[in-house]
Order: sequence, then structure tokens, then C-alpha cells
Amino acid sequence: MHGREILHKMKVKAGLGSCLPDTGKGKSRASKTITHGYHLMKGKSNHAMEDYVVSDSKQVDSKELGLFAIFDGHLGHDVASYLQIHLFDSILKQPDFWTDTEAAIRRAYHTTDKEILEKALVLGKGGSTAVTVILIDGQRLVVANVGDSRAVICENGVAKQLSVDHEPSKEKRLIESRGGFVSNIPGDVPRVDGQLAVARAFGDKSLKIHLSSEPDVAEEMIDDKSEFIILASDGVWKVMSNQEAVDSIKNMKDAQSAARHLIDEALNRNSKDDISCIVVKLQ
Repeated sequence: MHGREILHKMKVKAGLGSCLPDTGKGKSRASKTITHGYHLMKGKSNHAMEDYVVSDSKQVDSKELGLFAIFDGHLGHDVASYLQIHLFDSILKQPDFWTDTEAAIRRAYHTTDKEILEKALVLGKGGSTAVTVILIDGQRLVVANVGDSRAVICENGVAKQLSVDHEPSKEKRLIESRGGFVSNIPGDVPRVDGQLAVARAFGDKSLKIHLSSEPDVAEEMIDDKSEFIILASDGVWKVMSNQEAVDSIKNMKDAQSAARHLIDEALNRNSKDDISCIVVKLQ
């Protein structure tokens, strides 16, 4: 059986079907005020869509978890698709998820990356960035990421970035300490070994010796000033600042419409990349 057929069977078994719908919405079971919506748009490149999302809520051990993620694949979509199916499962299966959530997430990120590298013959040579957000009982937010997809929260109308953009120029010393280099070709963005425009990612077996999959993890408490969260791939952030994104949807009540509007605005600003966006309305 070919690798792509194996991956298709894995997706069907996980209830994801053969492809991801490009838009959708949902709401919290425990709180009527928390709603979420997502939208995806293929970019102008000739390759297949490489972005995948998770936008869901579920009951676990009498607690409600909001699970939100953007996976932005490169050199193929199979790694991003694998993350969509497996990453949250790995996080929630960690024995210390409730007692030391940060450690559990870090371990799950590393374990999942190791699995992806071991399955390189099936999943291919590509990789993926990831930003994951777990909302616990509508009160506690745990954000983790590798790469340049980003999570931003709006508090009293002001944008606050929750994730860290892992740009090669910012991690040049770390990459060089691993034996790699960061290219700075005029007219192009900095790249690890002249190839990858992010300093951390899942997969990318040929670059992994110079590339980290260590996530940055942050926690945030949700209170009365917390209005909504935006998760988006770099197709949004290349053309919009955090505050511009917040301002463009702050008066929109429907989360799905807000996610769609952000992508439309990015396209109006000539974004050419695949774009995925999730908006979580907190009040």
C-alpha cells in the first residue's frame, strides 16, 4: 500500500474523511458565550492546499476543552494532515496533562515530531508549522507553537500576541551551533540552510539536525477584558499587523464570518500564500 493510501485510511478512521471543509463553526457546550469559526483559502501556488485546522470542543474528565490549531505544511501536506489527526490526542494522553500542562505539551510535541520523522517514507520529506490553543473551562488558555503561525488575543480592543514567531534571523546563533547556516539573499527572506523560512517545525527530516521542534508555551487567564482570539497562518501575518487584524473584526459577532473576513482582507492586501484562520469569540 502506498504512503498516501495509508494516510487516507488513517484520516477516514479518525472521522476526517478525505478532505477538510474550507469553513465551519461551533460553540461551547458549557458556555453559550464562547463560539468559534474557521475558514481556509488555497493560495496562488500550483501545489495542493497545505494548511489544516482543528476547531473543536470536547468534554474530558468533567472539564470542557476548546481545541484550536493551525498546521501550515510545506513541501507537501501530509505532515500537516498527520498533525491534525494526532497532535491533540498525544497532548491529552500525557499523564501529567492536568498537573503540568506545559511539560505535557512539550513532551507531546517532541514525541509527535519523532513519530513524523520515523514515518518519513510514508509522510514524505516535508514539514509543518503548528500553533495550538487549549481553552480549559473557558477560563485558562494554554498556547504552544513552532514556526510562524500565530495566536493573538484581543483584550479591551488591544491586540496581544500569545505565540512566538520562530524566524531564522532571530535564531541564527542556535542554528549555527547545530552546524547550519541562515541565508540572507537580497530579495528573499532569511532561510535555514538556504531552504526553510522558519527556524522551528515538525518534520523536515533533511534539515532536522539544524532545525528545532521545541515549542514556546504560554498560559493566559481569561477574564472580563478578554474578547476574542485569532489563530492564523503566516498568509495573514505577512500583510497585517496584530492590531490591524483585531481592528478588522472587533465589531463582528459571528466567529465564522470574522475568520472569513480576515482571509478576504489578507487577499485584498495581495497575500499569495495558503491562508487559514480561526476566530474564538469569548464574550
